[in-house]
Amino acid sequence: MAFSLSAILPKAMRRNGKIVPVIRLSGTIGAASPLRGGLTLAGLEAALARAFSYKAAPAVALLINSPGGAAVQSHQIFQRIRALAQEKEKRVIVAVEDVAASGGYMIALAGDEIVVDPSSIVGSIGVVSAGFGFHELIGKIGIERRVHTAGEKKVILDPFRPEREEDVARLEALQHDVHALFIDLVRTRRGAALSDDPDLFSGAFWSGSRAVALGLADRVGDLRSVLKERYGKDVRLKLIATERSMWRRRLGLPSRAGRAGEGVEAAIAAVEDRLLWSRFGL
Repeated sequence: MAFSLSAILPKAMRRNGKIVPVIRLSGTIGAASPLRGGLTLAGLEAALARAFSYKAAPAVALLINSPGGAAVQSHQIFQRIRALAQEKEKRVIVAVEDVAASGGYMIALAGDEIVVDPSSIVGSIGVVSAGFGFHELIGKIGIERRVHTAGEKKVILDPFRPEREEDVARLEALQHDVHALFIDLVRTRRGAALSDDPDLFSGAFWSGSRAVALGLADRVGDLRSVLKERYGKDVRLKLIATERSMWRRRLGLPSRAGRAGEGVEAAIAAVEDRLLWSRFGL
């Protein structure tokens, strides 16, 4: 009778089953600081390279939970994932947790298959810019605004000056360019699966179940079940730590960005983070 060492080892130490590396992408997207962790390509590069380096792994899985953020970082992360998937010939499976909206959904498009929970929030394919106008307030409290520039367009949309139509038109033209890129990416990645719903690219968002019906996602389910179905019941998930998550553990900070620290920077970071998540009732 052949002796199998695997049979007497604890389950966690057995080498049976395929390994699928998993990277968790959680939080807002954009430049980070110690008090406001954000998803950036620089912060994810090492983890992505490590995940795609598992030669025997049939796929790399991404767990996404993001309300969006910076368009450039979203696109760069998407591009890097696709480049590695093609170079290493790996399938990418994306599972959405609470939300994959705006830039979060752009990153999700890197998946060859997008899995959602029925209650996940998916979509928000649009571009937004928001701010405040203080020009009347500073006059009432006796503050004089002094700005000196070389270049007449240098201070467009200054919150301490009245809004000008030409400045708004310039911003809207820029937003249109970014929105067009986003739409093209969705059409390229989702193809014929997309429905002809007129609100698809309006910035609206939907439940996970509705996102599947619209063609924005492939199926309702959970990552572990999907991987077991595809690669066998003994498949093992290998969580790959990101640079951001490692530093937050070392600093003793909570995993969600902008919820720790003291002082003005922490307060501003918390408000910005809260506003992004609150758009989706989270």
